[in-house]
Amino acid sequence: MRIIYMGTPDFAVNALVSLVDAGHEVVACYTQPDKPKGRSKALQPTPVKVKAFEYGIPVYQPVKLREAENVEKIKQYAPDAIVVAAYGQILPESILNIPKYGCINIHASLLPKYRGAAPIERAIIDGESKTGVTTMYMAKGLDTGDIIEQSVVSIMSDDTGETLTDKLAKTGAELILSTLDKLENGTAERTVQNDDESCYAAMLSKDMGDIDFTKPADEIERLVRGLQPWPCAFTRIKGKSVKIYGACVTDAPEGTEPGQITGVTKKSFAIVCGEGALQIKRLQPEGKKPMDAAAFLAGNKLCDGERI
Repeated sequence: MRIIYMGTPDFAVNALVSLVDAGHEVVACYTQPDKPKGRSKALQPTPVKVKAFEYGIPVYQPVKLREAENVEKIKQYAPDAIVVAAYGQILPESILNIPKYGCINIHASLLPKYRGAAPIERAIIDGESKTGVTTMYMAKGLDTGDIIEQSVVSIMSDDTGETLTDKLAKTGAELILSTLDKLENGTAERTVQNDDESCYAAMLSKDMGDIDFTKPADEIERLVRGLQPWPCAFTRIKGKSVKIYGACVTDAPEGTEPGQITGVTKKSFAIVCGEGALQIKRLQPEGKKPMDAAAFLAGNKLCDGERI
């Protein structure tokens, strides 16, 4: 099948590889513009751009896809299908109507749950036991199009945003091949989404990582896992920002209050929460590399009852 591929982050790379390996003709890739990164502010190509260049696929990075010149270029390619995975721009109706088989989105949730930009992280944070990948016909609304296929993926107790993204990327890469086969042979089904069962997974922000220790420890532990690798959950210890990378739920001693440090040993410490306490396993102090709790305690004296 003749395909235009649209995607940007790591999540979208697996499906591109899958399409090429399966023998589909990927005639062009569209991805977001390069962004400055690090102290040098050097422009960083998107993961999809890097992979497309390896295959020698032409890459386009329009700031606004809906502009007439971009629509005309896509028409000239005459794609059978446009496959989209975490592209980062909404496709206008002028593009949705171009391909013979339509524009097909690979979405990292079991729609209609978790429409929007951050379905993977939100599923962990909300304590879901499963999620998955949906292939769907794209429509004018945000992730509202008819469902074609779905594949379920379990969320494990140690999954982070990063590990779950890897699982779902592999699942999506397999599912899109099945979906394209069904489109081509005329067996693809359409299931209308039930809007009453939908929920929205808004884009992540750094503010989300600021831990509120009045909340239950199990909620905070899920936040820690869900916000990895970005933006990461964080707090302040002795007035300095500390990112939390690993934690588990433990009991809080009687008479303690949220935000108090407890259970301090040479190798471990915990922070009291609204319910229970959060035992810190791995963290990253401001200006330092990530380290385990023992290494942190070797350079930072903490006492039971001290407030963060």
